[in-house]
Amino acid sequence: QRDFAPVALGDATLSVDFKLKRERVVTHNVVAKLTGSQHPDETVIFSAHWDAFGVGKADAGGDTVRRGAVDNATGVASVLELARVFAAGPKPQRTLYFIALTAEEKGLLGANYYAAHPLAPLDKTVAVLNMEMFSPDGPTRDIASWGRGRVSLEGDLETAAKARGRSYSPDPNLEAGFFYRADHFAFARMGVPAITAGPGLDMLDGGVAAGKALRDKYFAECYHQPCDRWTPQWDASGHAADTTLVYDVGVALANGRQWPSWQDGSEFKA
Repeated sequence: QRDFAPVALGDATLSVDFKLKRERVVTHNVVAKLTGSQHPDETVIFSAHWDAFGVGKADAGGDTVRRGAVDNATGVASVLELARVFAAGPKPQRTLYFIALTAEEKGLLGANYYAAHPLAPLDKTVAVLNMEMFSPDGPTRDIASWGRGRVSLEGDLETAAKARGRSYSPDPNLEAGFFYRADHFAFARMGVPAITAGPGLDMLDGGVAAGKALRDKYFAECYHQPCDRWTPQWDASGHAADTTLVYDVGVALANGRQWPSWQDGSEFKA
């Protein structure tokens, strides 16, 4: 709030006891590779995290499993479908990696591990197209990404959207700081042009107001909770349309000579 002001606490003190449980877990990134036909040393990455929070506190209905259907089985489904389409079509000129990243919910651990131990040199990694939390609520007029005004991939996504009669909305939830909380950030920190694509809010049925209402309801009730589950009422048409736009950006990178870049003033620009 604009009228916020600090309050002096005087001699107030705080004493806190914490109980910690530490458990060592072995988990894995899952990677598929499609070798390029002309520039196999140059790579494009399509990624999404596969982990969720698993078993936890029971909800009002007694369900304890936090499945992560929206966050982020939707992203993994997009990666799998993109891999299927690319593998079935003409061989790309550049090498493509399709990566299901682990332990995003624990602090981007899988993405950080890959960035520290890449399968191909990061200076030859053209771009990372990460996908997260696509909507199960039907089509929107727009597609969004996390962050704003940082990388040329935003313009590529906007161009792809316009070509299909849609629009691009730079991070409609900017205040949540998702740019720093999604897997693409691990690559951005290493200077690799990276973006996370996600759903827009301008619903074909109900406009932005409907989209915001659905988003707010999801985050209030189901984000990281047992109710983030698949139901027969899901409308995957918007999810499919958004995945198609990621494909459009990806296929141009896979078969072109362009190299995306961080914009002037970005902290990630080398």
